[in-house]
Amino acid sequence: MSRVISASTRRTHPKPARGNVQQLPSGSWRVRVYAGINPATRRPCYVSETVPDGPDALLEVEDVRQRLLAVCRSHGQGNANVAELINRHILLLAISETTRQRYFELASTHVVPMIGHIQIRDLTPEILEDCYAQLLRCREHCAEPSSPRLRDDEHLCRPLARSTVRKLHFLIGAAYQSAMRWGWLIRNPVVGTRPPSSEPPRPQPPSQEQATRILAAALNDPDFGPMVWLAMASGARRGELCALRWRDFDPDRRQLVIERSIAHVGTVLREKDTKLHTRRHILLDHKTVAMLTTYHCHCRQRAAHVGTALSNDSFLFSANSDGLAPRRPDAVTGWYRRLVRKLGIATSWHKLRHFNATELISAGVDVRTVAGRLGHADGGTTLKYYSAWIREADQRASAALARLLPLASQSNPALAHHQLWPVDLGDRPHTLLLRMTYAARSQPANFLAVQQFLLQAIWPLPIASHQAQPTEPSPSSRTSASSSPHLGIARSSLRVQ
Repeated sequence: MSRVISASTRRTHPKPARGNVQQLPSGSWRVRVYAGINPATRRPCYVSETVPDGPDALLEVEDVRQRLLAVCRSHGQGNANVAELINRHILLLAISETTRQRYFELASTHVVPMIGHIQIRDLTPEILEDCYAQLLRCREHCAEPSSPRLRDDEHLCRPLARSTVRKLHFLIGAAYQSAMRWGWLIRNPVVGTRPPSSEPPRPQPPSQEQATRILAAALNDPDFGPMVWLAMASGARRGELCALRWRDFDPDRRQLVIERSIAHVGTVLREKDTKLHTRRHILLDHKTVAMLTTYHCHCRQRAAHVGTALSNDSFLFSANSDGLAPRRPDAVTGWYRRLVRKLGIATSWHKLRHFNATELISAGVDVRTVAGRLGHADGGTTLKYYSAWIREADQRASAALARLLPLASQSNPALAHHQLWPVDLGDRPHTLLLRMTYAARSQPANFLAVQQFLLQAIWPLPIASHQAQPTEPSPSSRTSASSSPHLGIARSSLRVQ
């Protein structure tokens, strides 16, 4: 007898996972979604994410649930390739649009062409290290030295910077961490992979003579010259200078407020937070304040000439007379590149920031103040990038202190003829210990053992390990003792075996 199954009870497609939402004792919400069967353990996998409690917590929970469901529907069993994983990871990162665009460019230029076709479970440390080696040999992915591309006379292999390869390494590693968190994988092949060592930073700011020539040539342009001056005086980043408005400049307090930045997102300009999402106040010198005041008058006259007015919300540096649109950062870089090329100086716009930092450090400004003006997170970044100038400033401070010390022989003639060390002991191993004993003029607890050690080193004679009984010194021993008055030790006080 056959069994009849009604159409209403027949399941033609598996029921999609809907997810589970649970409130934790802490008040937060945990979203849990079924992600399929793990092919390695044959056990069900779940992807979970926690949402903190708040007034909009339920809306965020629903957004997280829908996002996790979409991820699990597309790659629930970890059968995606590296390109799909990288793109999904970058898309879900909580980062600025400019950083997201930069990650996509790195992935599409290097990751996708080289290892994008490999399934995420098949990637190994050997494959990654081979990929890094190829990039360090040629940024255009020349596989072997005997490849036809290398035989092309027009092709020149240029290695990719080690810092860029390390960025790719950390990007791939973070993507695999996301894959493990989503339940796609149970291992991360990047953990056992060795990235190339980092290069020490070598900032190359223009010299003072070059900076003078650059500034003199830039001031011939009334639109770009003040921007170069302010870059040297403030050390602000290019995007931060483009985002400055007239309300950020206070001539009475000689203060400049930096809290925004202009960045390219594709072909569109966007105003965003600074790199570290902080607001900083920079004190300006009198000459810079006078320059900006004169430049403000120039901008107002230019606006009045075309029948418009300049407001406090207008940008400091703008191609428009009303200042409603900021200056494009790429236009600033292009203009500056043409300027220094005419002057015959090999430099870039970002090195104006290095010039500001190195000049402040060379002038003796403390590292914390320099870091605050540059917008660094702490002094560690400043120490890392400008350690050479910090050591040079420290050496100058040490030399200046030595000249001021009262013990200097030039200022104290009595010390100039004083022999600090009674005997010339050369470079023997015991020299330092003997000098310490002589300088201290004190007898430590093990002073007798120290005496025997030093005397054995100076006079290679067998010396008894125990303290000898005092005896009547002979004439020869008196002569030996008097020949070493500074040591305060007589040969007769030790028994010779």
